[in-house]
Amino acid sequence: MSGSNPSPRTLAEELRNRPDDDLSALLRARPDLLNPVPGDLTQLATRAGTRASVVRAVERLDSFALQTAEALAVAPDPCPYATLAGLMTGDEDAPDTDPGLRKAVADRLPEALATLRAQALVWGPDDRLRLVRTARELLTPSATHPSPTGLGPTVAEATAGMSPGRLQEILATAGLPTTPDPVTAVAALTSLFEDRAAMSALLDDAPAESLAVLDRLVWGPPYGAVTAHPAPHLRWLLDRGVLLPVGARNVVLPREAALHLRAGRAHRAPEPQPPALAPATARDPDMVDRTAAGQAFTALATVEELLKEWDLGGPAVLRAGGLSVRDLKRTATALDTGVHTAAFWLELAYAAGLVASDGEADERYAPTPAAEDWRQLPAEERWVRLATAWLAATRTAGLVGTADAKGRTLAALGPHLDRSPAPDVRRRVLTLLGSVPPGTAVPQDAVLARLRWERPLRGAAQAAPGTAEDNGHAADRNAAQNAAHAAPQDLRSRIALWSLHEAELLGLTGRGALAGHTRALLETAPDADPAQAGRAAAAALAPLLPTPLDHVLLQADLTAVAPGPLERPLADALDVLAEVESKGGATVYRFTPGSVRRALDAGRSAADIQAFLAAHSRTPVPQPLAYLIDDVARRHGQLRVGAASAYVRCDDDALLNEILADRRADGLRLRRLAPTVLAAQAAPDALLEGLRAMGYAPAAESAEGDVVIARADAYRTPPRAAPAPVPDGPPPPDSTLLEAAVRAIRAGDLAATAERKPGPAAAAPAPGRLPRTTSAETLATVQAAALTSSALWIGYVNADGAASQRVIAPVRVEGGFVTAYDHTADEVRTYALHRITGVAELADDAAS
Repeated sequence: MSGSNPSPRTLAEELRNRPDDDLSALLRARPDLLNPVPGDLTQLATRAGTRASVVRAVERLDSFALQTAEALAVAPDPCPYATLAGLMTGDEDAPDTDPGLRKAVADRLPEALATLRAQALVWGPDDRLRLVRTARELLTPSATHPSPTGLGPTVAEATAGMSPGRLQEILATAGLPTTPDPVTAVAALTSLFEDRAAMSALLDDAPAESLAVLDRLVWGPPYGAVTAHPAPHLRWLLDRGVLLPVGARNVVLPREAALHLRAGRAHRAPEPQPPALAPATARDPDMVDRTAAGQAFTALATVEELLKEWDLGGPAVLRAGGLSVRDLKRTATALDTGVHTAAFWLELAYAAGLVASDGEADERYAPTPAAEDWRQLPAEERWVRLATAWLAATRTAGLVGTADAKGRTLAALGPHLDRSPAPDVRRRVLTLLGSVPPGTAVPQDAVLARLRWERPLRGAAQAAPGTAEDNGHAADRNAAQNAAHAAPQDLRSRIALWSLHEAELLGLTGRGALAGHTRALLETAPDADPAQAGRAAAAALAPLLPTPLDHVLLQADLTAVAPGPLERPLADALDVLAEVESKGGATVYRFTPGSVRRALDAGRSAADIQAFLAAHSRTPVPQPLAYLIDDVARRHGQLRVGAASAYVRCDDDALLNEILADRRADGLRLRRLAPTVLAAQAAPDALLEGLRAMGYAPAAESAEGDVVIARADAYRTPPRAAPAPVPDGPPPPDSTLLEAAVRAIRAGDLAATAERKPGPAAAAPAPGRLPRTTSAETLATVQAAALTSSALWIGYVNADGAASQRVIAPVRVEGGFVTAYDHTADEVRTYALHRITGVAELADDAAS
């Protein structure tokens, strides 16, 4: 049918009759239509029919709306609403029709059709529904692009290359009278297949083996292969046109015959309602919040541990970008977690702007200056920073370790980890968990099923055509396709699975249910002020977080137990003074000679250390710990190491003799310069490490003879911004932009469609071209309109060479310019007369 495909002008006429609210809804649902703002409704309709825009719109349909569009693609064009309803619900007297499902489909169909109309994918009145041309091309079944309906081509399409004689033979075998031409023959065969009673009578005489073949083909794929000499039961189907040849060895079940076998249904399993989030497990909401808060605190501690691990500079950056597998494993060991979980923490810190590469020649990772500011924030605000960064990030940590399209392994912190749908999927997963009553846990399979219904899979691999003579494999192929549909192999499902796990690590969920502070974070719309949502979430989380402690419990076995999180100054001091032995609800620190010496190297004295411990311990300083501190302090600094290359100085010459006699000192290549001085050919830092390994406690000495206080300087990158998310298409427009865009489109459409008086001297313009008038005619017409306060239509070319049509009301004409109220732009503007290509008065009814 040549007139079956809508032209942009036809769709534009329907859009012209829609109210402004409907146009705003269209632009909100399909924001790509706004870039740039269409000049009029014809441009909007044309852009709405482009392939890229239609594909994006189709991919955002829910399962039932998509099934409705697929049914329209296999229906006659145009399609009455009753025919569409029959394809979705099937025949009323079908034996396997579920009355409840049939009613649900019928009730939900108007809503699905309204969705397709609102997105300009369907147009026309209910008695002549049409899919836009590009959508029909995408969804119509073909041999190379099978339809999810499982239907094949129509009889007319499948018999396009068949000889007239063969068509007449099929009619005769099927018991139909012959016809004078191929067109009427195809129409007669189509009518037979569409006639339920006649088709049933025809198949009543079919062999059982023939019916078995049809059972295997009816729900798709409808194609099969035959040999050069088909079996009798296949020959019976071929002779009556129930199977039609589509090649030398391939056959197809025509669409009309398949619909009869399906009792008129386009889909085997319509999905009018989203899958329920069930079974739901009720939990105590307070317990959920406390569990999530505990995990949130653990998340903060883990990120702080990562920053501390990289405080002096992190691992090197690979030449191709990212972290090496060896460095990732080392980081996982330091964080006491798995490799994949470590990759998540690295990507989270990177997304929050806490770590980055330094950009130097020997590039490596390190904390950023923003990490110091983050560490000074209250715990709840630090958590909000991490949570909001995770929600907005397009980098997907779950891809680390997998291969890209070119077979390259994706590295943590490396390139090619951005996935645009990630923010939308994460927010949607949390929103689904928040749609159930507080404290309710939902299985992940139920969440994945709901996500698949909201954005059904597209482009799933279809099985190759089978053999019609033994098409039992068709059932196996259908089972494989169903399994592939159910398995989380698509990107959205994988991101959803990763999101559920990451949300638990981050403290957004607890015991499988959404936490209260996460609900506060989600209650604000994505385009609203994020600070408002952050404040609400922080206020909800703060009472649940443990209060930092200002004390520890010293024990006689040279350990200190922190029964909870410590205040930052106390935690930082203990990190220098002791080694962390174990973590958990309580942190155990162990004092060793090396850790005490580290504190002495940092400038503390034995008295300072003992006073510090006494002030922050709920128990007295144990005698073994006091002895350890005094013993290390007594020996600390007896030996002085300076730069000669290096030297050792000591007032006790017996101690120097002891060092010289020790075989472990051979590698230092020491020699005596004076009774109290030894010279070495090793560097000072190597000499210090060597003597410490021998059990001594040397101190570094400056050129002036003073003890050098050894404090490790934290390494920071230059100021770095957090990585910008990669958007998934244009951002959703706000109400102000939508209102302005609709007003501009309406005004442009008024200018393009306003009826103009034909000028006697003006030649009729070519289609799509601006009419032209002479300069004198243009000036006279504009001056007359300014005197009579009437509106004009003008064609105008701006300084950039862009042509447009406008409706103006001239106010003043002078100096080669006309000042007028522009109805198109809804403001007063000035136009150069020499840039006006043509001018015409509006018709009286248009001007009014």
